[in-house]
Amino acid sequence: MWSAVGSLAAWLWLLLGQGFFWRTDVGLPPREDPAPGDWPSVCVVVPARDEAAVLPASLPSLLAQDYPGRAEVFLIDDGSTDGTGELARELFRRHGGLPLTVASPGEPPAGWTGKLWAVRHGIGLARARVPEYLLLTDADIAHAPDSLHHLVAAARTGGFDVVSQMARLRVETRWERLVVPAFVYFFAQLYPFRRIGRRGARTAAAAGGCVLLRAEAAERARIPDAIRQAVIDDVALARAVKGGGGHIWLGLAERVDSVRPYPLLRDLWRMVSRSAYAQLRHNPLVLLGTVAGLALVYLVPPVALAVGLAAGSSAAAVAGGLAWLVMAGTYVPMLRYYRLPLWLAPLLPFTALLYLLMTVDSAVQHHRGRGAAWKGRTYARPDAVPDEG
Repeated sequence: MWSAVGSLAAWLWLLLGQGFFWRTDVGLPPREDPAPGDWPSVCVVVPARDEAAVLPASLPSLLAQDYPGRAEVFLIDDGSTDGTGELARELFRRHGGLPLTVASPGEPPAGWTGKLWAVRHGIGLARARVPEYLLLTDADIAHAPDSLHHLVAAARTGGFDVVSQMARLRVETRWERLVVPAFVYFFAQLYPFRRIGRRGARTAAAAGGCVLLRAEAAERARIPDAIRQAVIDDVALARAVKGGGGHIWLGLAERVDSVRPYPLLRDLWRMVSRSAYAQLRHNPLVLLGTVAGLALVYLVPPVALAVGLAAGSSAAAVAGGLAWLVMAGTYVPMLRYYRLPLWLAPLLPFTALLYLLMTVDSAVQHHRGRGAAWKGRTYARPDAVPDEG
């Protein structure tokens, strides 16, 4: 009974005191177009490693950007073995559009993740064009033709150093529909979007698939050198920029989509577990606290309801049922955003259990020396790498 009451209290606080994280109406902030001829120049940097499967659905959307100012795309081939670089050149020959440069930085040195080493190389090439903004976007992200237009207008109008959009992820298979919306929901619970855009607030995060970054702010925050070891690089970037006095914004996207498929549970499991323990700073005590918190908040309500009904404890049943109801209610807006049936909302405890197991598995893999593995590379815990600075 007391566990159920504690869970209900936690949900009432999450409902009202955690930045209204469950609301999904955080679209791009109000924006006005610059005057004709006053559009700033932008360089788009796309790190790519073995992305031949998704590049035909994403790269043409960048090349086709209807942007009134000067823009150029830099695709940085991070040691691909599937012909990613040559495919990018072929797509440019076929579709045309914005100028495209394909380059490779070679293998990253110790202390760098491959993605950030590629981003560093791309930003270095872009600096020769002296852009006012950099768009850092992943190779699996497809942009609507006016995406860059609206991002720059929002950044200029609001005076933002970072404008980032959480791309709409794919939800076509059964497991994607069950797991993917919860991923965004949990992310927003950790980093409420409304707090991120508030000046003076400490909360900082970005979504790595779509980050418009003012070039001056990148230099001031030493991006990406200052975060070169970060596995969760988007959050690290936002913290670095905000820590240097920058103004950042993050919200949900309407016309920026991920085309990467995660058809099976094992695909989603790998996606979550590779960085979950890094999110907990590789700290076993934080892991224990996280597991206990997830159990109290997400697992206790249905268990308390079932046990309370079976044992005749109306207090436990009512508290557990109310907590489960509030939980499901806060999940409904995310399901609507993803255009999914609302009967998935009561299944959130089961999805949370999957995430709990993924997090534990992430810690186990880390202690076995296989943590933070991605496309043939495994990254060490940051404080285990000598500082080259």
